[in-house]
Amino acid sequence: MSGKNLLLAIDNGTQSLKALVFDLKGDLIAIEKIVFSPYFSEQPGWAEQHPDVFWQALCQACQRLWTKQGVDKSRIAGVALTTQRASVVNVDKNGKPLRPVMTWLDQRKTYGLPPIGGVWGLIFKIAGLTSTINYLQAEAEASWIRTYQPEVWEKTHKYLLMSGYLTYLLTGEYIDSIGCQVGYIPFDYKRQAWCKWWDWKWQLLPIDSEVLPKLIPPGQTLGKISTVAAKHTGIPAGLPLIAAAADKACEVLGSGSLKPDIGCLSYGTSATINVTHKKYLEAITLLPAFPSAVPHYYNLEVTVFRGYWMVSWFKEEFGHPEIELAARHGQEVEALFDTLIDKIPPGSMGLVLQPFWSPGLKSPGPEAKGAIIGFGDVHTRAHLYRSILEGLAFALREGKEQTEKKTGIPITQLRVSGGGSQSRHAMQITADIFNLPTAKPHLYETSGLGAAIDLAVGLGFYNDFDTAVKNMTRISEVFEPDKNNHQMYDQLYQDVYKKMYKRLMPLYQRIREITGYPK
Repeated sequence: MSGKNLLLAIDNGTQSLKALVFDLKGDLIAIEKIVFSPYFSEQPGWAEQHPDVFWQALCQACQRLWTKQGVDKSRIAGVALTTQRASVVNVDKNGKPLRPVMTWLDQRKTYGLPPIGGVWGLIFKIAGLTSTINYLQAEAEASWIRTYQPEVWEKTHKYLLMSGYLTYLLTGEYIDSIGCQVGYIPFDYKRQAWCKWWDWKWQLLPIDSEVLPKLIPPGQTLGKISTVAAKHTGIPAGLPLIAAAADKACEVLGSGSLKPDIGCLSYGTSATINVTHKKYLEAITLLPAFPSAVPHYYNLEVTVFRGYWMVSWFKEEFGHPEIELAARHGQEVEALFDTLIDKIPPGSMGLVLQPFWSPGLKSPGPEAKGAIIGFGDVHTRAHLYRSILEGLAFALREGKEQTEKKTGIPITQLRVSGGGSQSRHAMQITADIFNLPTAKPHLYETSGLGAAIDLAVGLGFYNDFDTAVKNMTRISEVFEPDKNNHQMYDQLYQDVYKKMYKRLMPLYQRIREITGYPK
């Protein structure tokens, strides 16, 4: 088949960038992956990266498609971009970064900021939300940069998310997709637009509207690949760059989850559960529903921060035998971890883990810590690893129940994306804990596929998203729940897991008072 009928999706994640070529059936034709360190840290809790790391990875990945994979670039119809969320870039009038990217993993906070006053301050005080608003203000990257690097803030011409920065490098335009707007920015998540002038977020954040990019919906044209970008990437100049969405939103779309009764689990660096909904609802009050990769739709999301990051943590702290064995035999370490727990029974012989390795704003709160209870002399590192998989599934089941409570619509099936979807144990554990059929999409690269679906609709290959999803996504395998395992898991979940946080919270608070961590 000839002609311009291939789709180029660029997926800039936390630890790697991928350039992927799809056909119109959603099959992956070629992929190039460039791995990089997720961040460097000059002080504890900081997580930054040089902006050029991401751009050079993009250029290198694309060039390899043409030279190494032999992809015929004349067949590429267009480009779509999906990136990690909530990572910010300050650029000057020439589009040059003024400082390293402050990534979404950064934990620094800005204390002692003037509280919101006036009518909004009074409203928040009456509603008992003052501490929550203060937390949001302290968390915002813009607050820290303006406070501690005023010279950078003074020179900032545009304040961009990673998606907006890479879009600028590809097109020369300060423009971004509505679907990428996730972070501490003055964005109205319900209206899916920058906030009105009177909105409280303008008081919360030290951001002027002039430094923000223009926004357009997913599926529309952001711009055309510039001659400069074409020179560096090898992408033909003049090809349209079509708006996609942030990586999690694209994962939901790429898994084929377009309805509120389909739960999309992402076992990535952050573990999440999402449903797609036409109506704006907040699964957790004050935590917004994010823009979907489909225009005018929302993703109701509950997040376990540093979710499958815990697998990386386990690998570094306890997985040296598997690391050495994998290196000798050319295997994936995670595949060996699956073998490690082959003989560990469901429930990990009473070892129960609550995966709050990073505190949250609400449920869990900022004082939260991780917890593992039930240790005995029978337990090994294999039990610990299985308890991580089980604990993450417990946490996401709790998110499922919060979501169902808000939507009033039961989740009847699951789709799983991210690295954890490659683990048969993780898939079966999820099916057993949720007591739902748990499906694995036909492609692991669901984020890139979601971007390609936005691209296919934007270029007119499909008239609507329903048709594109039906043609470009499908299920490869379904894991059915084991009733006996579910009964045991359900008792652990109801009688132990759900009671852990409430009972341990006073201890977390006291630990915080004594040690000062987390602030």
